[in-house]
Amino acid sequence: MTTTMSSGSDTFRTEKDSMGSLEVPADVLFGASTQRAVLNFPVSGRPVPEEVIRAFAFLKAAAAEVNRDLGKLDADRAAAIVAACGQIDTGLADKGGIARHFPVDTFQTGSGTSTNMNANEVIANLVCVDRGAPIGSSKDAAYLEAGGVHPNDHVNMGQSSNDTFPTAMNIALAVAMHSKLLPAVRRVADDLEAKAAAWDRIVKIGRTHVQDATPIRLGQEFSGYAAQMRLAASRIERAIEALRPLALGGTAVGTGINTHREFGSRVASKLAERTGIGFFEAANHFEAQHTRDGVVEASGCLKTVAVSMSKIASDIRLMGCGPRCGIGELKLPAVQPGSSIMPGKVNPVICESVMMVCCQVIGNDAATTTAGLGGIGGLLDLSVAMPVMASCTLDSVNILSGACGMVVESLLTGLEPDEQRCASLIEGSLAMCTTLAPVIGYDKASALAKQAFAEGKTVRQVATEQALVPPEELDRLLNPMSMTEPEG
Repeated sequence: MTTTMSSGSDTFRTEKDSMGSLEVPADVLFGASTQRAVLNFPVSGRPVPEEVIRAFAFLKAAAAEVNRDLGKLDADRAAAIVAACGQIDTGLADKGGIARHFPVDTFQTGSGTSTNMNANEVIANLVCVDRGAPIGSSKDAAYLEAGGVHPNDHVNMGQSSNDTFPTAMNIALAVAMHSKLLPAVRRVADDLEAKAAAWDRIVKIGRTHVQDATPIRLGQEFSGYAAQMRLAASRIERAIEALRPLALGGTAVGTGINTHREFGSRVASKLAERTGIGFFEAANHFEAQHTRDGVVEASGCLKTVAVSMSKIASDIRLMGCGPRCGIGELKLPAVQPGSSIMPGKVNPVICESVMMVCCQVIGNDAATTTAGLGGIGGLLDLSVAMPVMASCTLDSVNILSGACGMVVESLLTGLEPDEQRCASLIEGSLAMCTTLAPVIGYDKASALAKQAFAEGKTVRQVATEQALVPPEELDRLLNPMSMTEPEG
């Protein structure tokens, strides 16, 4: 039986596992396996992400139902497990106290065994509470004989940490990308497309190598940004596809020992129905458990999204630099004072925030890729750096999603072009001579540009002075709008 003791102001209960007895805080829902992990891994203070815990709740509930349907678990125990999993899901959604019962640090055993056992123990103890039994009764013989739920024998039936954690990773990441990041990216794309259409008649100077180039429409530039985000959405969809195959059913090393042949496929079907994502049992369990290549692929997609967002934020920041002594083609919304010493200064803080997010996502991808490498995480018959991969990729999803919302609300909303500034910079650009080259020749056009620069004049002024082409033809050739489309 479970015993309770007092130590100072704290109360503990004594639990046993395969390594012996251990004191566990009396009021927590986890047991000895989890407590050992808490003691063994005091690393970061950052527990495994809640998304992974929620995915475990989905997984354990589906597993109980399938084991019931396969005749391996009685209906009462299955129902109790499903109800406990529902309490975990609800508790996490409501930001209630349930999260404190999942304290295991991200930097734990590489298979995620501690988190799998944490879930098993919490679920079993929730059943104890629901049935009026003391917390910690889940291994008591009398309780089990009366229909109690054991964390290993019942909650973990037909499973191993080696197939549940990779499954939970995929579920958590795919759900987060589908429900959170994908809508956020599409929202940015929508706003950029609206800007592209609204600003399509505004001509500005182009810049290559951050030097003046031929004119371009502001709408054309923003159409490129919109296309980047549409492609970002496509990349996220492909990443979700890479996460659909689930490792569950392979148990310890991929052979499926101690589980029913249909267990993995049936659980995957239930998870697909629950999440709306087409999960299915992996075709090859040895690939699904010995590697985490699909997660590395998904992380690479997230990195690419970050690269796209960094480009957009950087360009907007550069086009808005000034307001008087820089480019100043865009007027960024003022969201906060920019300096503690320079009155009236306003900085492109939203752009800078986005770019820092992108730095973190790229760093997360580096960690995820390294964790997936052979000899580091990918080692013989199990990938052994999974918790940090889950943490990094979910962090990337969450901060990219937040950055997308911030971009729309605090940057794109309120962003305005300075049409007068755009027009004045075009007229002063030496690249205007580009359309004269087919008429007067490259060398003469080059000499004209150099003279204009030396004399502080515009290309139009020097060309008029030299009477190189008739005035009407010069106006046609130096029409900025005509320079933004191919001939004919």
